[in-house]
Amino acid sequence: MRRIVVVSAHPDDETIGCGGTLLRHHKNGDEIYWIIVTSKTAIGGYPEYEIEERSKEIDLVKGSLGIKEVIQFGYPTMSLSSAVSPDLIKRMSDYISKVRPQIIYTVNRSDAHSDHRIVYEAAMACTKSFRHPYLREVLMYECISETEFAPAISENAFIPNCFVDISDNLEKKIETLKLFKSEIESPPFPRSEENVRALARFRGSTAGVYFAEAFQLLKLLKIETV
Repeated sequence: MRRIVVVSAHPDDETIGCGGTLLRHHKNGDEIYWIIVTSKTAIGGYPEYEIEERSKEIDLVKGSLGIKEVIQFGYPTMSLSSAVSPDLIKRMSDYISKVRPQIIYTVNRSDAHSDHRIVYEAAMACTKSFRHPYLREVLMYECISETEFAPAISENAFIPNCFVDISDNLEKKIETLKLFKSEIESPPFPRSEENVRALARFRGSTAGVYFAEAFQLLKLLKIETV
């Protein structure tokens, strides 16, 4: 049994980027912990009914993906900046120290949304081996509608070098994604059922399976037994 931490800037990032992989972890008996950094808030201008609806969606997604625990930091969405980074890093590091995960999945470093970039930087600050020696793997996931819209310069490229076969889990992933009722629309909108399927098929063809999720592996520590 392994402990997994998945880091989302916003609820739905985790399902879009690695929902199928999380379902595999759950089937394998791993414990999944979900960090949600931002929330819809009254301060951010969201009406109470939207805030309540999002809370219900998070509970449903937690159950659908088999997540053991959700922690919400509650920063207003679309408001993250370097000014909050010290507080965010401390809170994230404290939680990771509590959970002691072997694997962390985090948003991509160069996503178009500035919240994603701040969250990535905070997550990476929490992967130092001398502070978290139990950590074995760190991976970035791609988030359709954010990763592909990063400025087209070389340093922003998402270069997948790790693939997970989600052929048995794609339908459940899409079913889970639809729980976020306000996030899924019709094509050509990026976050559509058709486009999620198309990306999974493309990544699968690269890996030699029917459907896959792609990651950029940032850290891998193998412990060899003698």
